[in-house]
Amino acid sequence: MSNNKHYADILIATDGSEYSKMAVNSGIKFAKSFGAKVHAIYVINVRWEREVYNYLRKKGEQATNEVKQLGDKNNVEVKTQLLEGDPAEQIIDYAENNDIDLIVMGTHGESGISRFLMGSVAQKVVRKSSTEVLISKI
Repeated sequence: MSNNKHYADILIATDGSEYSKMAVNSGIKFAKSFGAKVHAIYVINVRWEREVYNYLRKKGEQATNEVKQLGDKNNVEVKTQLLEGDPAEQIIDYAENNDIDLIVMGTHGESGISRFLMGSVAQKVVRKSSTEVLISKI
C-alpha cells in the first residue's frame, strides 16, 4: 500500500460480535487518520425464518449504531446501513455502488457456525472484490 494513497470512503462490515468490534476499532482509527467517511453495514441473510430475521435486524441496528457512536467519539462521519441478501455479495455490491476505497472486516465473528460463516464471507470478499480489503485477523 502506497503512503500516497488517500481513502475518502471506508466500508466497515460488522456482525456485532466482540471479534468484529476489534475490526471496527481498527477501521475507525484508520478512517480518522485519513479524514475518511465510514460506511458501516450489517447484512441480514434473508433465507432465515421470520423470528431469526427479526433478531438479526435488531442485532444489525445495534451493531451499526455502535460503529456510529465510536465514530462520533473520534470525530469520524459514519453512515449506517442494514442490507439484506448474501453477506459477501452485498458487501461487494455496496462497495462498488458507493465508490468505497477500502473495505474493513474481521476474519470471523461469534462462535461455531457464525465464526465459520464470517470467515467464509471475508474470504469471498477478498477473492471477488475489486476494492482493497483490510482484514483484521482475530
